[in-house]
Amino acid sequence: MKRGVPRLLSILGQFGIKATFYLSMGPDASGRAVLQLLKNPRFIKKMLRTNAGHLYGMKTTLYGTLLPSPMIALSFPGLVEQIISGGHEVEFHAWDHRRWQDELNTKSYEWIEDWFEKGINAYRKLVKKDPSSFGAPAWLIDDRVLELTKRYSFRYLSCTRAKEPFIHEISGKLEIPSDLPCLEEIGVTQGVSKILQILEGGGMHILPIHAEVEGGIWDRYFIELYEKIRSMDFQILPLSKIRTLLESEALPVRKYRMELIPGRSSPCAV
Repeated sequence: MKRGVPRLLSILGQFGIKATFYLSMGPDASGRAVLQLLKNPRFIKKMLRTNAGHLYGMKTTLYGTLLPSPMIALSFPGLVEQIISGGHEVEFHAWDHRRWQDELNTKSYEWIEDWFEKGINAYRKLVKKDPSSFGAPAWLIDDRVLELTKRYSFRYLSCTRAKEPFIHEISGKLEIPSDLPCLEEIGVTQGVSKILQILEGGGMHILPIHAEVEGGIWDRYFIELYEKIRSMDFQILPLSKIRTLLESEALPVRKYRMELIPGRSSPCAV
């Protein structure tokens, strides 16, 4: 966040783009990903493919194990204010991203309740209002999560990698999914070409980006992508504006399912 978000803000400003930032509020336990190296061969392949040591930095890969977990967004209130003052949106992504991503299926309902309360209280402290949206870490949800989202005044969710917006069967909340691939999932060169190929077909699309990727070692590919998108007939909007565009549409009601999609080391909601 310290290095990648300012770089993203610079690139977005260069192109006059307003974006939606989903922020992790609490502890950075990235080092606990080492446990996945022992359990998940796909995770090892992902780490090698993305050059994870260079992508995240050696210090980050030790947080939550040999080094204590620092707070993420809570450590940078000035940066959160910079995002907002730049005309971008800030929404709720996580309290503890790593533990949700690795352990949600084994956690109790009470743990999930506490996770939401800690994260949203931190959000309120930083942003001075309630979040309008929740974007699940690693696009991982279950029925309990969707039930809990009904407690909060989320106007929409962005928790899946579905191909088009829909209404969640369990929560009744509108879902605006990230349908385009992440650059790190399919490789930067192929990723730029794949995204442009999809966009050539028109329609509404959501591009998920990450501070450590597009705001980090692969920022030039992000710039290349937007240089090419700029020549296409697209309007680029933050998610709240897309939410408004969807209000008059009759969206299907659907139940999510979990699926392993290309380039991911664990299943995502689709």
